[in-house]
Amino acid sequence: MSRTILINLVRFIVLIFVQVFLLKNVTLYGLSIPYLYILFILLLPFETPNVLLFALSFLMGLIIDAFYDTPGLHAAACVLLAFVRVLFISITVQKDGFDNDPEPTLSIMGFRWFFTYASVLTLFHHFFLFNLEVFRLSEIQYTFSRFVLSSVFTVFLMLVTGLLFFRRKERK
Repeated sequence: MSRTILINLVRFIVLIFVQVFLLKNVTLYGLSIPYLYILFILLLPFETPNVLLFALSFLMGLIIDAFYDTPGLHAAACVLLAFVRVLFISITVQKDGFDNDPEPTLSIMGFRWFFTYASVLTLFHHFFLFNLEVFRLSEIQYTFSRFVLSSVFTVFLMLVTGLLFFRRKERK
């Protein structure tokens, strides 16, 4: 249990540093902005209590808001992401077949499930974030382009990260 807390604490700090000091300056053609920090919320163990999940998501979004000068946008999008995560996992995962403290990682759940999971949750997060950021319909094409391209870029980085830390089948 304490190992899980330590791993997630390190993951929380590393993803904030990567987002703020590296990915904040990466944009492709001004349209695609990767938000890899949401990987922390996606990789929290299945047994994380919902109250803790929402609190950690809000805290993660609030810290990113502090560095991006976006008052509450990332915090709101992260809380929505946590809500969609709870729904997605309750629909798709049977938790009975796992050993202790399973996590929704690429190596445990497999490529197909993880890709679907990461794509759906990223689409919800980015759609909400970009629409909340613009908050008008006159720029719908630009917002839609940013939403789609940023989602593709973010999911790509999540898969690369998942493959970097891939371990052979852990699921039994």
